[in-house]
Amino acid sequence: MSPTATKFDYYEVLGVRRNSPVKEIRAAYRKLARKYHPDLNPGDKSAEEKFKQIQEAYEILSDPKKRQMYDRLGFYSENYQAGPPPGSAPGGQNVQFDFGGFDFSDLGGASFRDVFSQFFRGARAAKTQEPQHAERGEDLEYHIRIGFWDSVRGAVKTLTVSRLVACQLCRGTGVAGGVKKSCSACGGSGQVVQNARGMRFQITCSACGGTGKIGASCRQCGGEGRVTEVQSIDVRIPAGVANGSRVRVPGRGNAGRFGGPAGDLYIVTEITAHPYFERRGDDIHTVVPVTVTEASLGTKIEVPTIDGRALLRIPPGTSSGQRFRLRGKGVPSARRPEQRGDQFVEVKVVVPKPIDERVRNLLRELEKLEPENPRRDLFERAEV
Repeated sequence: MSPTATKFDYYEVLGVRRNSPVKEIRAAYRKLARKYHPDLNPGDKSAEEKFKQIQEAYEILSDPKKRQMYDRLGFYSENYQAGPPPGSAPGGQNVQFDFGGFDFSDLGGASFRDVFSQFFRGARAAKTQEPQHAERGEDLEYHIRIGFWDSVRGAVKTLTVSRLVACQLCRGTGVAGGVKKSCSACGGSGQVVQNARGMRFQITCSACGGTGKIGASCRQCGGEGRVTEVQSIDVRIPAGVANGSRVRVPGRGNAGRFGGPAGDLYIVTEITAHPYFERRGDDIHTVVPVTVTEASLGTKIEVPTIDGRALLRIPPGTSSGQRFRLRGKGVPSARRPEQRGDQFVEVKVVVPKPIDERVRNLLRELEKLEPENPRRDLFERAEV
C-alpha cells in the first residue's frame, strides 16, 4: 500500500466509532461481510466493491499497530519510514517510473496503480479471513432465593435458564448446510490468474480471501452458530451456602463457538431469614428465655439447634445477656463439609409479673435477704 491517504474512511466503511474496541469492529465486519459477499450478490459490482472496502478496513482496524499508524497518518504502509519521500534517490533526486505506455484494460484497471492496488487488496483479503478457532462460551449468572433450611442442609433446585446452544441446523458452524463449499470465483484454489498484454498475474481471490472455501450464513442462526434456548436445569445447592455464595455448574453457560467448550453457570444464592436462628458466617446465634429462679440457682435446659434439641447448663448467678457456646452445632462449611461452626446461646432473664399478692410478698422478702444495690457504682463509673 502506498503511503498516501486512503480513498475512504475505514471507520465509516464499518460504521463504527473511532474509539470502538476490537470486539465491536469484529462484529461490524462479520455483519457487513455476510451482507455484501460476492457469492450472495452475484453480478452486483457495487456489492463486490463494498466487500473489498470492508475487508481492507477490517484488516487495518483489527491490527493495533496498523490502526495506530492509520489514526496518526491517515494511511497504512508496511514499507513506510519517516524521512525522505518514497521514490527518492540517495542523492536527493526523485526517481519517477512511467508506466503510461502499458495497457492494463484486460485486467479491469485503467493504470498500473489500479492493477497493483487490486493485487495487494487480494493479499489483504487473505489475511482478513479469520480462521475459525474454537472459542469458549460465555459464563452465565443466575440469582436464586432459597430458604434457611435449604441453605443449611442443601437441596436440589430446578431452574429455568435461557442460554445459547449450538445451532442444530448448521451443527454450530454458522454456515448453511454445516459445510463450506468451494469458492466459485477461484474454483477452490484460493488464487485467480489474469493476463494482460503478455503479462501474467496470479493474485489472491478476493471472494474467499484465499481460503478456497465459502458458504452462505445459516438462516437459523445468522452465521453465529448458536441459538437461544430456554432449558430446565437441576442444580444441587450444597449444604452451608450463605448469602451471596456463587455455586458453579460446569458446562451450563453459553455454548462455545466453532467447537469450543461451553461456559459455566454460576448460581448466586440469597437466603431468607429464619424467625429464631440467626446465621453469622458458619455460626448460629439464638436467644433463650430463662426465669429468675433458673438464672439465680442454675439449671439445665433444652435449647433448639439446627440438629434438634440440645442440653445446655445454666450456672448459678447467670445474668441476662450472658452467652454460652455449643461447639459444633453451627452450619457445615460449604468448602469443608467436615467442619462446622458453633451455636451461641444468649440468656434472657424473664422477670415475673407480680399480679398475685403472694408473689409480691415473696419478692419483698427476697429484697430484704438480698439488699445489694446493682447500681451503686453506676455514677462513679459514669463520672469523667
